Amino acid sequence: MNAHASATHAVESFLKERLICVAVIDDARDAAPLADALLTGGLSVIEVTFRTANAAESIAAIRKHVPGMTVGAGTLLSAEQVKRAVDVGAQFGVSPGLNEPVLAAATAAGLPFFPGVMTPTEVDRALQLNHRHLKFFPAEAAGGVAMLKALAGPFAHTGVKFIPTGGINAANLFAYLVLPQVAAIGGSWMAERQMVVEKAWQKIAAMTANAMKIIAQAKSG
Repeated sequence: MNAHASATHAVESFLKERLICVAVIDDARDAAPLADALLTGGLSVIEVTFRTANAAESIAAIRKHVPGMTVGAGTLLSAEQVKRAVDVGAQFGVSPGLNEPVLAAATAAGLPFFPGVMTPTEVDRALQLNHRHLKFFPAEAAGGVAMLKALAGPFAHTGVKFIPTGGINAANLFAYLVLPQVAAIGGSWMAERQMVVEKAWQKIAAMTANAMKIIAQAKSG
């Protein structure tokens, strides 16, 4: 298996959980307890966003202390951030938009990457750059389920899969999951920033478990 095939296999493996917790972590000391809470709820994939000064340290802490968690770096806006993410052990990367220098840096580092798209033109460009797992952002504001169905028309045959993120919660999760073009969901409702600050680990575990029940229903239906 070559490097590209191996990376693709790894991505498809963790996307089978159908959910990525998108987390903003202000204090790196909360990173491992948060990851443990998600695992307790049945989820082993987290995206730590580079919106705080402690993002890289938080990723390193999860990799060190919670080996059962797949951890990625989100909100990567520069090649330098990609390097920092790789250096601390990030296993995948995500950006809110289609930033080609960022994509180039991720490709050079062998980092599986989900660029953000919202329009047909951006989807088309991402496919030209050989990216077929795309973050659809901001999902609800950009048309939600209806927009994803519309995008499937011209692009489904390419094998593109979307990871809608933005405005998704337990109430509308199922509607996204049943779309064949959706690989997984990115969401923060089960571990919102203030919940992490308050160290509400039991609440986070419970909300995660509820999300995983909805995912199980979608898989069985």
